[in-house]
Amino acid sequence: MADENPDQGSAPGTVRPGGRTARVRSAVLDAAGDALAEQGFAALDLGDIAQRAGVGKTTVYRRWGSPTALVADLLLDMAEQSAPRTDTGSLLEDLRANARLVQGTLSDARQGPLFKAVIAAATCDARTAAALHRFYETRVGEWAGCVEQAVQRGELPSDTDPHEVVRAVSAPLYYRLLTTGAPLDEAAADRAAEAAVAAARSGAYVRR
Repeated sequence: MADENPDQGSAPGTVRPGGRTARVRSAVLDAAGDALAEQGFAALDLGDIAQRAGVGKTTVYRRWGSPTALVADLLLDMAEQSAPRTDTGSLLEDLRANARLVQGTLSDARQGPLFKAVIAAATCDARTAAALHRFYETRVGEWAGCVEQAVQRGELPSDTDPHEVVRAVSAPLYYRLLTTGAPLDEAAADRAAEAAVAAARSGAYVRR
């Protein structure tokens, strides 16, 4: 995913600033994340966010303008702040690290509800959906390098789609989060990675 705003162009909240403006942005995005985790997207209110962040309401309205633009900026910041991928020299170990990162995020007391709220919002708001899609494309693109290296080492068929392999790692974890309510543990993460690697080695993700 390119670092661009879902609405295209230079909409508010899309340029990474410095100095005091950076501190304001950080405080507002933290407050927005807390509010999403606690109340969901439907209750997101810029005035409440300003109060939580300890900044002027006018500042928040001028910079972001709408809850949707604020969520888009939050997702952009989350993508930028996410941990870099590992490089162990082993596809299974790399993807196990990826799965455990996803598992740790989704089982976190704050991050899990936050992602649920954003995913729910994306089902009925096109701008939020676009921002969420770009967030995941950024993260999948980051970790696709693990699969590309595995192809170069001869671990996988030459025409394997790296992005599909990475998506296959996190898909069962999100499914479990959203449909079962069962706890996400490291064993679930490891199974997801092992299943994705086995499928990739069998040629399941070869481009057709």
